[in-house]
Amino acid sequence: MRLSIIIPVYNEAAIIGESLQNLMAVLKPWGQDVEVIVADGQSTDDTVALANAFDVTVLSAPKGRANQMNLGAQIAQGEYLLFLHIDTRLPNHFLPKVSGEWGFFRLRLSGQRRCFRMIEAAINLRTKLTSIASGDQCLFVKKSLFDELGGYRPIPLMEDIALSRALKKRAKPVIIHSPVISSSRRWEEGGVFKTIWLMWRLRLSYYCGVSPEKLRRYYV
Repeated sequence: MRLSIIIPVYNEAAIIGESLQNLMAVLKPWGQDVEVIVADGQSTDDTVALANAFDVTVLSAPKGRANQMNLGAQIAQGEYLLFLHIDTRLPNHFLPKVSGEWGFFRLRLSGQRRCFRMIEAAINLRTKLTSIASGDQCLFVKKSLFDELGGYRPIPLMEDIALSRALKKRAKPVIIHSPVISSSRRWEEGGVFKTIWLMWRLRLSYYCGVSPEKLRRYYV
């Protein structure tokens, strides 16, 4: 099997049906080359029932994105692992571009306001210069390398940054220029500038040594 897509979810009944339907359409040309694993963090809504309506593997894991993704990776059969947020859409014809030791996609936000074009441009420039990917950019990695590094650190926040740091010491990332489309709902609900300030404050604090456990209280 070429690729295993691992999707951590928790109480996503409102969007999981449409999201998985869109994903299945994108994956249709590759058939058995791709498997989809939905790692549920013990949702209390209809997330699991809705996911089970699709040709995917659904498993239950202790709540926490790192825990859920690690458990999904344990049962994955693909040469590559790709970690996908449920509110992010993969581009068509992406599979042949998944190569190298690891990598990620350029990002496009779903919102139509001009400020979202500026945000995504800043994110894409930052990740290109630093080789540090955010979870929204669908990080992919060879399963053998992921296992060798011990997977995601079991921390409540910044697990994507921690893994990117470890991976870039091993190899230069492949950046796929066909962008994934990630929901802008967090910015829209929390306020654009307030959310930007929160994200940068959390990231800077993490780089300065503040523990993810302490940072988690500000990320709700």
